[in-house]
Amino acid sequence: MELSIDRLTKHYGRKIAVDCVSTILKPGMYGLLGENGAGKTTLMRMLCAILEPTSGEVFLDGREVSAMGADYRDLLGYLPQDFGYYPNYSAREFLLYMAALKGIPRDQAKKRVKELLEVVDLGSVETKKLRTFSGGMKQRVGIAQALLNHPQILILDEPTAGLDPKERVRFRNLISDYANDRIVILSTHIVSDIEAIADEVLLMRKGKLVSRGTVSELTKQAAGKVWELAVSPAEAARWQEKVAVANLRHEGEQVILRILSDNRPAEAAVCCEATLEDLYLQSFRE
Repeated sequence: MELSIDRLTKHYGRKIAVDCVSTILKPGMYGLLGENGAGKTTLMRMLCAILEPTSGEVFLDGREVSAMGADYRDLLGYLPQDFGYYPNYSAREFLLYMAALKGIPRDQAKKRVKELLEVVDLGSVETKKLRTFSGGMKQRVGIAQALLNHPQILILDEPTAGLDPKERVRFRNLISDYANDRIVILSTHIVSDIEAIADEVLLMRKGKLVSRGTVSELTKQAAGKVWELAVSPAEAARWQEKVAVANLRHEGEQVILRILSDNRPAEAAVCCEATLEDLYLQSFRE
């Protein structure tokens, strides 16, 4: 299976949301990183054929997806950033309703819904109304609905929003296994989620795809540009005004600054190993 994106572009008046993006995706886990307004959601909505591009095309195994219609939608699972739900439905009722919309036969749907409610750890509350659920529980219902039809292409927009650390680990394990023979695209601001499971990372900036590679390949771009410097608390504020500080921590009477700089910021600064978060912050600092 191969999803080919060819010069995909979306304009809203004079604003360019997605700017001539081209790439090829094969089975695996892809992390989509970018700041707010980078075009991630617009790109994913076009990949789901929900939003019509201004120009450019998307092909699945050589077939244009806009011409595939329902055949393409049958292969898709999508969790939008803010998915709609009916507050007076129970978790089970809502998933059965979504299964019906996806054309899944009722007998199969009952079995699949029961299975997914256990997978997302909601089996014990399946008859409770969605209006009583916490944000994290609602998000898990959203993840379950995206998986109902065993999609071959799974697109998830901020799926870990509202999940606690334990839920995030459970989700990452689930999706990592799922991506073995399917295309999974995961957009999130939580860099550690992508760092933990993505086979490749796609970095978007101002509508353009600016980098693509494995975590180790991309972090090499920040090699030699990440430094740690121990300063006094009084000096810390001054340093934050003149350099990009990715992190700071207190150790005794000192403050350890993690600084992003092309050059050694001070004689006492020590070069350290770059992370994906360092690269992300470096890519979007002005």
